[in-house]
Amino acid sequence: MSFSSPFLLLALAGLPLVWWLLRATPPQPHRQVFPPVALLSGLRTRQIDPVRSPLWLLMIRALVFSLLVVGLAGPFLRHDTGSAPASGPVLLVMDNGLFAAPDWAERISTAQAIVENASRTQSPVSLLLTAPTPTEQSAEDMPRAQSSSEAEQVLNALRPSPWPVERAQAAKRLKTLGHAYTQVFYLADGVAGTQDTGFAQALRDAGPVREVRFPHQTSLALAAPAPGPGDVMARVLAVPSAIPRDLTALARTADGATLASVPVSLPSHATEAEIRLSLPPEVRNQIETITLRGIAGAAATFLMDETNRMRPVGLLSAGGADTPLVGSLFYIRRALAPTTDLHEGTPETLLSRPLSVLIAPDGTLTGTQTQQAVRDWVEKGGTLIRFAGPALAGAPHEGTSPADSLLPVPLLDGTRQLGGSMTWGAPQKLAPFDALSPFRGLPVPADVTVSRQVLASPTDTLSEQSWARLADGTPLVTYASMGKGTLVLFHISSTADWSNLPLSGLFVSMLQRLTEHANGLAIPADDTLLSPALSLDGEGNLGPPPATARGLRASAFAGTPVSPEHPPGLYGPRNSRRALNATSQITALQAAAPVGTLIDPQTRQPDRPLGRYSLLAALVLMLVDGLAMLLMRMARRPSPRGLATMLAVGLIVATGTAQAQVPDDDTSHMPPPVTAAPQAIPAVIEAQPGTTQPPPTVPPAALETRLAYVVTGHADVDEVSRQGLQGLSDFVNARTSAKLGVPDAIRPGQDDLSYYPLIYWPVTADAETSPAITANLNSFMTHGGILLIDTQGDDASGEDGGPASASTGRALRRVTAGLQIPPLTTMTDHHLLAHTFYLLHDFPGRYAGQPVWVAREGDAENDDVSPVIIGSADWVHAWAVDGSGGTPYAVLPGGAEQRIQAYRFGLNAVIYALTGSYKADQVHVPMLLKRLENTP
Repeated sequence: MSFSSPFLLLALAGLPLVWWLLRATPPQPHRQVFPPVALLSGLRTRQIDPVRSPLWLLMIRALVFSLLVVGLAGPFLRHDTGSAPASGPVLLVMDNGLFAAPDWAERISTAQAIVENASRTQSPVSLLLTAPTPTEQSAEDMPRAQSSSEAEQVLNALRPSPWPVERAQAAKRLKTLGHAYTQVFYLADGVAGTQDTGFAQALRDAGPVREVRFPHQTSLALAAPAPGPGDVMARVLAVPSAIPRDLTALARTADGATLASVPVSLPSHATEAEIRLSLPPEVRNQIETITLRGIAGAAATFLMDETNRMRPVGLLSAGGADTPLVGSLFYIRRALAPTTDLHEGTPETLLSRPLSVLIAPDGTLTGTQTQQAVRDWVEKGGTLIRFAGPALAGAPHEGTSPADSLLPVPLLDGTRQLGGSMTWGAPQKLAPFDALSPFRGLPVPADVTVSRQVLASPTDTLSEQSWARLADGTPLVTYASMGKGTLVLFHISSTADWSNLPLSGLFVSMLQRLTEHANGLAIPADDTLLSPALSLDGEGNLGPPPATARGLRASAFAGTPVSPEHPPGLYGPRNSRRALNATSQITALQAAAPVGTLIDPQTRQPDRPLGRYSLLAALVLMLVDGLAMLLMRMARRPSPRGLATMLAVGLIVATGTAQAQVPDDDTSHMPPPVTAAPQAIPAVIEAQPGTTQPPPTVPPAALETRLAYVVTGHADVDEVSRQGLQGLSDFVNARTSAKLGVPDAIRPGQDDLSYYPLIYWPVTADAETSPAITANLNSFMTHGGILLIDTQGDDASGEDGGPASASTGRALRRVTAGLQIPPLTTMTDHHLLAHTFYLLHDFPGRYAGQPVWVAREGDAENDDVSPVIIGSADWVHAWAVDGSGGTPYAVLPGGAEQRIQAYRFGLNAVIYALTGSYKADQVHVPMLLKRLENTP
């Protein structure tokens, strides 16, 4: 038996002292003669207390002390260390698939230790890898006896594979051996497969199996999210564990820069968690990969391709456009919302922002001025998608140029009715799409029909201008080029009145294809062969594809597992790139059942800890001591019922203690995890030598100057606010005489705000207020405090038509409704805030070019100092500093120079809050000095 903390056994030397203390008696009382007490001398006491505790009770207490000391010393029983390896052939089986990468170094080190032990007895070693190898290396898959030196060379050259293991194929290779091994070592990845039973039996048939499990196996993977709208970018798949896990997902650009870090929590026994990223579309479209911090491997790397980009699309709105089932935009919005950045509004509003596609339902392109503005936009490279309807069908088309009417082809007056009680014809089905159409490869449902359409006037080029046709050959979708842009017309309405196409999934695919086509993309979904462009290796690094990689048909991506022929990575040219992720065919992860005797990486069985049993015995003896004292204090023999009650209480407590010593899940067969010695975590604020600590009722902000931020209830937003203000405080401390402490998290209406000169308030879409919050903030601003309000990248006005910006704008108006804010104006470089310390001409944060609003000059109280600063530049993401001193968030588009400008603006704001109009008063210093000279 050994001890993990043997120095604690020195406490047993104090056992005689404990014995002496237990036997110690108080001093004899002083006797004083008092005559009336003689009357009591004849009384006899019923209970006689002993001078000392009984010997047996002293021994129990001494034993309790000894058991506590021994239990805290961490005793354990050592098992077989494997120091004397058996002689005979050794089979080493390794899982080298995509789940082996996180602990690959430890895995190779363990395999080398096994080979070294085999070399001591001159035993041959056969190596079997469970992950498939490229075709030209298939001959090496068969296990063959080799010397220890040869095996070490093979192990040194091994790298993890970026595809899953195939244990069924490994079992077939084992069965062809025909002889047994003295020892079989299996280095498992701990993830269950579909055919593990046959593999386990083949291992047992080969010899006695000793399975190595690694204490730090993560068994995590990143998979595609479930289809649908929302900000879910990926899912974390995990093997269920009784211990909750906190992870961090990183969104990176193509050059490795981190755009965002998101905390992800995996509760106990959870199998998956969602990774949500709420970013502006411009930033989101720059994400190339999503990884897990500190976890290497292809399984923990999720690749993004062109299908994940959100293209800006404008929707021209009309009255009742979103009426359920009958609105002209109802089906269009639901078809494009999950994959595009939709903006709805008037032509003037939409054309003032960058757009790739403009969709105009029937009746929205009215007015000469509107048509001319749209025509100019199309000629510069835009794509206009129009839908027919009663308004277009009723307009005269004869004698008008299609280009003047923003139509790709000339139309005949009226409509064509197909089917109905007044016609002989039947609704027409759709014909298959041509090879030159952007809709090529899309399956045409047999139940999609058209009952009414506007007809194109026959021309020589009508066939070339048709991207979709009905079964009788009449055009359904036509197009034409205009300048650098494209005009597209659906000859049916965008509702279900003329066709049931808007009700089908084909309608969604057609609109997505047109959006991709407008951005210069040609992402195929047919049998087009896409060649591998970049591939992930087993450690999750993108690089050139291996020589064994083969092209993959575009229609086969959804059902093709990764393999040596189709490694995970990016396929196809830049404008039609598709991603094949390592987890494309993995839906869930489960723990694999043990195959043989479990051992730790040191090739020995785990030690059996005994400390829990020693502490349990001490607790039981303490209960016995307590029961004995209770019985000794009772002047009579306890009744059977009372004794049974006391024994039941003792058993319940002892049973609960025993259960507390055992983990929730049975991991007795697993080797104990190797944990580092606990390190002392330094406090955020340490007392200086020779100083006295303040009373606990004095808030720290009263003893030093601190910045503060309003708690939003979103953990990620609050963490970035803390990191940002900490980074700004460090910047101010390094460049000025001001000394700022760590920032505080506050809740207006609950906390006292009078200690803080500047409060940062990140406004989220769900921000709410209350009369108490409003009154507290008004008092703060009245007494000289400054409130810095930031909508973090969302246009607070909501005029751009984006749903996120609109909701943030509503939230800003909601929370500031009762605040005493003076009239505001856009801040320029002439404002006092622009030159309190640095001379600034712009005021960027994570985003540049955003306006900043301050109180209009002459309308603010407190020496004309603006009590509020409002903007949407997302300053805290630019100021943020993580625990290692790095800046984890990218700034756009200026990079490092823009970040420095953001720090300078933050420093100016702090000095502005601390000094007020001091800088403005300096202008009047000469006049004041002259007046002092003339003063008698």
